[in-house]
Amino acid sequence: MIVAPARTLGGRAVVALTAFAAASVIHLTAQLAEADGVANVSQWFLMPLLAWFLVLAAPAPRSRLVRLTLAALGLSWLGDTAPDLAHGDTAFLVMIAFFLLAQVAYIAAFWPYRAASVLRRPAGFGYVAVIAALVAACAPGAGAMLAPALVYGICLGLMAVLSTALGRVAALGGALFLVSDSMIALGAFADWFHPPVEGFWVMATYIAGQALIVLGVLAAARSTAGTPGAATTSCGR
Repeated sequence: MIVAPARTLGGRAVVALTAFAAASVIHLTAQLAEADGVANVSQWFLMPLLAWFLVLAAPAPRSRLVRLTLAALGLSWLGDTAPDLAHGDTAFLVMIAFFLLAQVAYIAAFWPYRAASVLRRPAGFGYVAVIAALVAACAPGAGAMLAPALVYGICLGLMAVLSTALGRVAALGGALFLVSDSMIALGAFADWFHPPVEGFWVMATYIAGQALIVLGVLAAARSTAGTPGAATTSCGR
């Protein structure tokens, strides 16, 4: 498994990571307290702070993997914030559109490492089963949204599968991202899905998932920095 030792982080990167952690605590506390205003505003800062950390911690020059991950974080930020400018179904569609683009960016980032993933291994069928079960659970209530939900589900599952190529940390991040978006889908389309403090669990898994993916990307970028052709070879696991 790829590991990025904390002692190698520069001072500014530590500040960025600390700021991200603080914003995450504020946001999740607001979710638990049902302080919607604080939760909404604090969410605006999560992905920019995580991206700031990656920019500061990644080796120069930034690899294709890092650049595409930054694009995915930017699109995720738009998915977090742009729905505030719309209402109802339009807001939901805007969120899905930007997060779909974020998944595509992650897929593009991880694709060169696919040989080290579970894409063609028996474990990959587990992800297929999860997506199939999710679609089956959402289908009765999805209506006209079933087709876009299916496309998003396939992209989300592929992102999670490909994240396994970067090691256990990124793989856990991809899985948590999958869990987070699955809860959103179930909350939108399945009448029976109403867990307590749903927003807290959605955001806790989302924040942890994105952070772990970034740590996995950072470790991969550091392990291959300066290695010719590294982007097309598998990362150590």
